Amino acid sequence: METLLQQLTRGNALFFILILGIGGSFHNGYHISGLSSPSPHIQRFINSTWYNRYEEPPSPQTITVIWSLIVSLFAVGGVFGSISVKPISNKLGRKKTMMCSSFIAIVAAGIMLASKYAKSYEMIIVARIVYGFATGLGSNTHSVYLGEISPKKLRGMVCQTVVTSFSFGKLSGQVFGLSEILGREELWNIVLIVPSFFSAVNLIVMPFFPEAPRYLFIEKGDEKACIKALQSLWGPGDYKQEMDEMLAEQAAIEAAPQKSSLQLLRDRNMRWQLLTISFIYSCNQLSGISAINTFSFDIFLKAGIPRQIIRYVTVGLGVTEILTSISCGLLIEHTGRRPLLWGGYGVISAIMVLVTVTLNLKDFAYWVPYITAVLVILSIIFYNGGPGGVSSSIHNEIFIQSDRLASFVLMGIQRWICLGALNLAFPFLINTLDSYCFMLFACVCLLGCLGTFFILPETNGKTLLEITKEFRAITVCGRSFSKEKIMETKL
Repeated sequence: METLLQQLTRGNALFFILILGIGGSFHNGYHISGLSSPSPHIQRFINSTWYNRYEEPPSPQTITVIWSLIVSLFAVGGVFGSISVKPISNKLGRKKTMMCSSFIAIVAAGIMLASKYAKSYEMIIVARIVYGFATGLGSNTHSVYLGEISPKKLRGMVCQTVVTSFSFGKLSGQVFGLSEILGREELWNIVLIVPSFFSAVNLIVMPFFPEAPRYLFIEKGDEKACIKALQSLWGPGDYKQEMDEMLAEQAAIEAAPQKSSLQLLRDRNMRWQLLTISFIYSCNQLSGISAINTFSFDIFLKAGIPRQIIRYVTVGLGVTEILTSISCGLLIEHTGRRPLLWGGYGVISAIMVLVTVTLNLKDFAYWVPYITAVLVILSIIFYNGGPGGVSSSIHNEIFIQSDRLASFVLMGIQRWICLGALNLAFPFLINTLDSYCFMLFACVCLLGCLGTFFILPETNGKTLLEITKEFRAITVCGRSFSKEKIMETKL
């Protein structure tokens, strides 16, 4: 019996997963955490730029609004990037789409670098939008690509590396943001262009790797290229089981051709899959973890952690997150997806309640703020080891080839809108509700726990067609959303 490491290193799969990660979800993680460190420097830059233009200082409200736009408009670019995944990926293929997103990220870095010298905070906003577009395009294609290269027995672990890449991006943003490295005021624009160097590596190396095997066989009908791609990634072998699964999926697609996003929304047979993944991503985005990632500095400062050690706490947070996501990748094939989802949501809900308590008691004793920091770290651990770690795997598993790209477009739009709305609202939310905003997150996580426990079927070890049949068999109060199931009942 081959070990996991042997399976990953028989071909080029392990190296390819690393290269794909630094061109994909790495950017999402970096741009979320990388903005935390230079935030006070950027706000002072906005203040000085405004004063130089209008010869009067801006109001605090004006700076807050401009800063909120810089943070949140990244998500607007992400929405358009997500919308573009299907047309660009269908036209260029997965590999060239990843290269395209890397090139756009390099363009965005050029705009960001020039903004400081042009004394223009508007250029920062434009760069963030372009970065968002590249990230939305790259991170969604990254997830699709992984789903289409992985054999069934390794699918959960391979797809979960999306979260590891995301976590590595976040840690990189935190490390490069340290004052000892690039976190100084004169270098705030440099720390924000670091991902472009990873984009350059992706752009140079990607041409040497194969296109996604499922894309080659199911959409292009090129069986020889598909087998060659599988052997290049996973080593010599006949891959009969994988080819049989693709043949069955291809037959299903011929009966129901590839759908657009609107067609997928109207398809009653796919209603449960859409509702399920939409529910999971909504709970993920509104669980409070995204806000903690983006505003970790402000949260720890409000908790009472000394300013000079906050950076090191966030770096420790990033290291813990990577270790947790790797552990989740090793566990996901053994524990299944459902327990990691509902269990993770349940624990995070309890942690958010405790964070509310400790924030209100921060003046009770000198050690209370450190309890808050530990609780925040625990919330990240259970998120990455649970809902965050398995969401990408579930998304790839519950949609067949004809529906997968359209589903990524729809869910990408939803996720980026949620992220943008939360980033725009959180600075005002924490000022208005203070520590009690974490009670809202606790309620969302409790809802996620109950929803995934009672509704989500287990997908581990099943073919995509078997999973689709399980979703179509779901009923609520004796009624099914599936059109096929309704026809069977009538007959």
